[in-house]
Amino acid sequence: MADPWEKAAQWLPAAQSGSTEALGQVLEACRAYLLLIAQQELDPALQAKGGASDLVQQTFLEAHRDFAQFHGTTHDALLAWMRRLLLTNLANFRRDYRRHKRRVSREVGFPGCDSSHGGAGGLPGDTPTPSVVTMRSEQSETIQRALHRLPEDYRQVVQLRYREERSFEEIAEIMQRSQNAVRKLWARAIERLQQELEKPP
Repeated sequence: MADPWEKAAQWLPAAQSGSTEALGQVLEACRAYLLLIAQQELDPALQAKGGASDLVQQTFLEAHRDFAQFHGTTHDALLAWMRRLLLTNLANFRRDYRRHKRRVSREVGFPGCDSSHGGAGGLPGDTPTPSVVTMRSEQSETIQRALHRLPEDYRQVVQLRYREERSFEEIAEIMQRSQNAVRKLWARAIERLQQELEKPP
């Protein structure tokens, strides 16, 4: 089976020539990678406010819109570009949440309004609805279940790369493999994780 990153690299020229279908395939190859980053970087307190998959989807929309600004020629360059877009969205999400929280905390209640029904002054609360909390929790659990279904060496390379933020050089030393072997293992692990995430519950 062809390496997913090799396939994505083959689609890049067509995507950069304006093929929407090729672009969709290229971006889809990045989904599991971006989900892992979003899951790791999203503050636990904000999990109920915006799920990792929402931020990834927003990143995909921006990548579609701004793809002409990407001038790389490799899939590694694409992943780095996509990661920057995602981290910018995460930073904006955190900033907007903090700003909203400060704004709500300064609201003065109207006489006779019961603030227990929401935010200050009876305005819509800062607390997410139970259905939103449940949905975000399910997203997190889905990713965790998919990770647990991976073979041990796949889980290990994902853990070292995303949870511990190790370089491929460090991972190669820890796993006693060559850097090239570790990169291929990582690519297969991400492809398998994507397959697991696409499976019906």
